[in-house]
Amino acid sequence: MTGHQPSDSEILASLPDRPEAMGVLYERHAAAVFRYLARRAGPSTAEDLLSEVFIAALDGGTRVVAHESGSALPWLYGIAMNVLRRNFRQKSAQRGAAQDPEMDWDAVDARLDAEAKREQLRSALNVLSHHDRELLLLVAWEGLTPAEAAEVLGIGKVAARSRLHRARRRALQALGCGVPSRPAVEMTAATGKEMPA
Repeated sequence: MTGHQPSDSEILASLPDRPEAMGVLYERHAAAVFRYLARRAGPSTAEDLLSEVFIAALDGGTRVVAHESGSALPWLYGIAMNVLRRNFRQKSAQRGAAQDPEMDWDAVDARLDAEAKREQLRSALNVLSHHDRELLLLVAWEGLTPAEAAEVLGIGKVAARSRLHRARRRALQALGCGVPSRPAVEMTAATGKEMPA
């Protein structure tokens, strides 16, 4: 008979008094966090950065509240994103100015299986801003919901859904997929209704 398996929310709540509980989160989520890091920075760098993510999580464990889904994964992805940014900035400083310090394109190229589509897919991702690209990858590669991705990025759920829709649309247009055009609309602040832009 197995004992009660605490939820991520319960573990996060206990971290201030029981930092050793981070081990359970590591067992549950290290593989997913590693994949997140590897997709952006390559497997060998991801191995080095994985421990940094969990050390930072342990240091920040007293300030965290679980996502409404109860999962600690959005919080860990947020920490991983910050660790990656710091790593890319350090590498950029060592190499001189880089074209895009927020993304390791070699890791993206390695991830793309379709050799013939590699440049086209890279171009489609490249048309997106860093924030929109990160949102799209969190949902598409990491399997987060838009609400969970919003938490990782520190934006509202509605903003995340809207940005995700636009990011998908722009990426599809860059791929040459016939995306049906729709008249541009914007929300009025006073009424909250859509009006032609």
